[in-house]
Amino acid sequence: MIIDINGIKTNYIKEGDGEAVVLLHGWGSNIKLFTGIIKLLSKKYTVYALDMPGFGESDEPKEAWNVDNYVDFVLDFLKKMNISSAHLLGHSFGGRVIIKMVTRKLEGFKPLKLMLVDSAGIKPKKSLKQKAKIRVYKISKGIFSLKPMKKLFPNAIENMRKKNGSADYNAASPIMRACLVKVVNEDLTHLLSQIKQSTLLIWGDKDTATPLSDAQLMEKLIPDAGLVVVKGSGHYSFIEQPVFVHRVIASYMNLGV
Repeated sequence: MIIDINGIKTNYIKEGDGEAVVLLHGWGSNIKLFTGIIKLLSKKYTVYALDMPGFGESDEPKEAWNVDNYVDFVLDFLKKMNISSAHLLGHSFGGRVIIKMVTRKLEGFKPLKLMLVDSAGIKPKKSLKQKAKIRVYKISKGIFSLKPMKKLFPNAIENMRKKNGSADYNAASPIMRACLVKVVNEDLTHLLSQIKQSTLLIWGDKDTATPLSDAQLMEKLIPDAGLVVVKGSGHYSFIEQPVFVHRVIASYMNLGV
């Protein structure tokens, strides 16, 4: 289904009946990856999953957004759907949005149980090698941005970007690249101790995008958190081992299946 949220065409799914559960996907992803979880949770709950701006079938934001802008957007979606309370599940970037959302002073919305799956939010420390690489890239970009150099080497900056950028960065449009830079450079570690909700952490032990050490730190800092490790899984643990993950979610959400 399509709904307009502040001028942004937004694609979403609504399934089931009961208390609301809102699903937020990861960066570069979309709601289609949540098909199995939607089917599971809709047995007892009303499940909402939305393609966030810039992903799936939803419009891109009109300017570069940071995490707070995405939080504002999700809150506007909840208001439009008349959702005053909901359980929240976020994968990767979706988890980052949830962390920022539930640690705000919210009016008109009450977060219930949280599920953070291979969640983002903790900024990794860069090695000396990574810092040097970034510095060289910035200096080179500055040089090749000069008019004479740009004329001699018109594709130099684009070639450097492709060589040095992540897969998510290279696949993104200019606006979404700018969003990604803002999003990944924000560390939410200081907010974790402020999370009041019961929080289930589901994590692949082979996750390289958001390593298991992030989950262990979240479990330590979030007052009411429990960690379930999905052995042999990477960053998409809920897709790689759906039977196990669904069993964990069903137990946490009292589905009785």
